[in-house]
Amino acid sequence: MSTLRMINDVPVLMCEAEGEPLAGEREALDHIGNAGYQGAEWVVIPVGRFDESFFRLSTRVAGAIIQKFVQYRMGIVVLGDISRHTEASSALRDFVRECNRGTQTWFVADDDELRERLAGARA
Repeated sequence: MSTLRMINDVPVLMCEAEGEPLAGEREALDHIGNAGYQGAEWVVIPVGRFDESFFRLSTRVAGAIIQKFVQYRMGIVVLGDISRHTEASSALRDFVRECNRGTQTWFVADDDELRERLAGARA
């Protein structure tokens, strides 16, 4: 389940915390299609919805999922605390830092940070 919300004049598809885990390209395409149908520019997915393999870069799951969002020009936000994953992996820490420098893939801790980033995206 997901709902379309306007945050700082940006249409955002907010995914519920409960639901099917996002484990690969098929689920990514489902979210992208739903977001496009509803007119969203961003899909916000709570960290708990991601399969654990997403946070192990050696599995290439994160790259495959994010690549689908890039390919379809849809922004993706991973919402929530991922510190246990970044503390365990310097590669993931670097990946998150690089993503957050960009304009299409963000890892944010909470709704306040999401609002700030979206406000900056429209500036």
